[in-house]
Amino acid sequence: MIGIYFSGTGNSKYCIERFLEEYDKGSPAFSIEQDEVATHIKRHHELVISYPVQFSNIPKILYDYIITNSHIWRGKKIFILATMGLFSGDGAGVLARLLRKYGAEITGGLHLKMPDSISDEKVLKRNDKKNLALIRNAEAKIRKAVLLIKNGTPPQEGLGIWYHIAGLFGQRLYFYNKTKHYTDTLKINPEKCTGCGLCEKLCPMRNIKSGNGTAVSGNQCTMCYRCVNKCPGQAITLLGKHVVAPYDINRYL
Repeated sequence: MIGIYFSGTGNSKYCIERFLEEYDKGSPAFSIEQDEVATHIKRHHELVISYPVQFSNIPKILYDYIITNSHIWRGKKIFILATMGLFSGDGAGVLARLLRKYGAEITGGLHLKMPDSISDEKVLKRNDKKNLALIRNAEAKIRKAVLLIKNGTPPQEGLGIWYHIAGLFGQRLYFYNKTKHYTDTLKINPEKCTGCGLCEKLCPMRNIKSGNGTAVSGNQCTMCYRCVNKCPGQAITLLGKHVVAPYDINRYL
């Protein structure tokens, strides 16, 4: 088995690495941002995919990756890890339905609640103790899931009609347009921006350009929150108006 992931701020990357360590220590995980990842997918029959749920949907960058590489999924056995700040309904199911269209066999799904990384909104903010507890609970849930998989009864979270209904009416029906397209709402405050260029290097979409002492955003943001959380001057926002609590999973590891 190999792991495939998209991770904005590290939660989904951490979860897939813990999963693989429990399932088959030494199995590698590859980001969809790596050039050679499609080659690795073609060479392996069994996969686990991890990603952060956005409004009960798949990040646009991952959706496009699946579509662009539609020919590589046929016959693959795939287990899905969906990370979230609170609740998604069918976070794993959305990707499962898409992959089945291209011939993949979905073996199961797991929803993992992790610390919230939407750093420019006050909702879902927790103190360090509670964030660490979330991570430890996710680790325990991963260990239990791996045991179930090895016993032939993989968890099916996010899959099935009732999860589908919960996801549809929980968020996706109301916020579908937020994930249907890339967004142009990323804001960079020129008074706070130092022009360091870090956001340009971090952006998985190459959506940010820096020069002349400041950075400028385009219209291809995939809402991963990587730049918002990493900006040393807290100059970048997306959903909110100012950064409330920058998030970095390494703080808890």
